[in-house]
Amino acid sequence: MQQPTQQIVPTLHGQSAQSAQSVQSAQSVQSAQSPLTDQSAHALHPMRRKRGQGWRNRFSFPLALVLVVLGWQLLVWIGGYQPYTLPSPLLVLHRFIGAASNGLLLHHTLVTLTEALGGFALALLAGTLLGYLLFRLRWLERATAPLLAASQAVPIIAIAPLLILWFGTGIHAKILVAALITFFPILMSTLVALRQIPRELREMALISGASRWQMVRYVEFPLALPVMFAGIRTGLALATTGAVVGEFVAGRDGLGALINIARGLFDTPLMFVAILTLVIITLTLYQVVEWLERVIVHWSD
Repeated sequence: MQQPTQQIVPTLHGQSAQSAQSVQSAQSVQSAQSPLTDQSAHALHPMRRKRGQGWRNRFSFPLALVLVVLGWQLLVWIGGYQPYTLPSPLLVLHRFIGAASNGLLLHHTLVTLTEALGGFALALLAGTLLGYLLFRLRWLERATAPLLAASQAVPIIAIAPLLILWFGTGIHAKILVAALITFFPILMSTLVALRQIPRELREMALISGASRWQMVRYVEFPLALPVMFAGIRTGLALATTGAVVGEFVAGRDGLGALINIARGLFDTPLMFVAILTLVIITLTLYQVVEWLERVIVHWSD
């Protein structure tokens, strides 16, 4: 009886050993799989968060626009305002369609857009070149800094009549007004952008034998672009304002002149059409600059 019992005991020990090994292997598999599961969960979490942020960014502006229009219409209903005081959105839309269909809005929009883009191009060229010159010549920066700061204390609406008197009522005076109001933000953004470039990079480029043109092209200009684009966005928005100021002072064409004409005729819906067109132009130009920034300086991300 002892011999069979002795045979059964090793068998039980073998089975228990095999079961223990299977349990350990299962635990090892689970422990090997759990980090992958955690890693995948951590990887999926930012993706879901980015997807949610993209959805919010895509629909936040249209939703805000709808809320503004509804609030505007509600204010007209509750206040009982007359069309010459506060027209409803539907009335403004009807006037917009009428002004767009007869070519009136397109003509004035093209004039303002030409003046704004011309002034912006002039300010971009002058502001960038002068900013680089002031960055290189510190004595010139110290000499001109008080004058540049004092020039911003004088409102452009006070200078515009003088420019109209000196240069006439043509498009050149409006371009100059737009350039003056756009010049300072571009100048300051150029200076700030060049100052934030680490000096070690310039020294490394000089040690490598880079010429002055190579320094500008391959080191200073690419590294300054992200900050310069901030001034370009601001300046482009101000260029439209400068063009309208020039048209307010003396102009027969342009959206500023159209606002003056509508005000004289008590055509308040047409005034709203001109103002909304200015907003659309500014937002469109802003989006174009943002797209150019993503294309040109994509490496900054």
